[in-house]
Amino acid sequence: MQIIRYQDPQGATRYAAQQPDGSARQIVGDIFGAYEVTNEPARVEKLLAPVAPVAFFCIGLNYKRHAEEGKASIPQFPVLFMKSPAAVQNPGDPILLPRHLRSDEVDYECELAVVIGRRCKNVPKEQALDYVLGYTCANDVSARDWQGKWGSSQWCRGKTFDTFAPLGPCLVLKDEIPNPNALKIRTLLNGQVMQDWNTDDMIFDVPTLIAFLSGSTTLLPGTVILTGTPHGVGFARKPPVFLKPGDSVTVEIERIGALTNPVRAEE
Repeated sequence: MQIIRYQDPQGATRYAAQQPDGSARQIVGDIFGAYEVTNEPARVEKLLAPVAPVAFFCIGLNYKRHAEEGKASIPQFPVLFMKSPAAVQNPGDPILLPRHLRSDEVDYECELAVVIGRRCKNVPKEQALDYVLGYTCANDVSARDWQGKWGSSQWCRGKTFDTFAPLGPCLVLKDEIPNPNALKIRTLLNGQVMQDWNTDDMIFDVPTLIAFLSGSTTLLPGTVILTGTPHGVGFARKPPVFLKPGDSVTVEIERIGALTNPVRAEE
């Protein structure tokens, strides 16, 4: 099943189940607990990110080819950084290029996002997918100048500006994606393919990431895990390609769909 999160004409935030004909039916209850798909049609005024994350755990350097293009060694353990939940952006809403803390090196990164569905801690790799609610597309937007030159050797500043975590367009429940490490994934910038690879290139697969992140650490329902990006990012190109006002960025993942966001300058 594919679940969307949306705003209805009265401004209320709701969930719905997408139907094969493109319509959607309202969901009542808690998608992280007991819920029911009703026969009531969903009146979608605005499509929202499919989840409001309680936490964002993000993994860097998790594709072999991406590590190579960045001239980085293969990490022994997953490289972890975090984004603020306030960085989330909806499908169709703009990625804002920072101007107060200015960046002129904002980059795209297509990523598979994993949404945790049940509270978990110290999960064995063999049971890790049991705690997944589903998957969605993500763009780990990154200000490379703040990430590298001005970030004091850590990445959070360059990764967690407002709008730097678009998610969507829907949440695909895990039963429709039995193997999250066998999905085509790509980025299109103004219609041009920039990244085009497969999640089977991950250094640490999804079960390994969940086992690692839950080690001595509680993952709450609604936690979002960004699993890394393949090669083809803008900073590694010659010459580098960075986002500019007027651009449009699309992240596509097989069996999930396409997440598109325009690019604007922060006012």
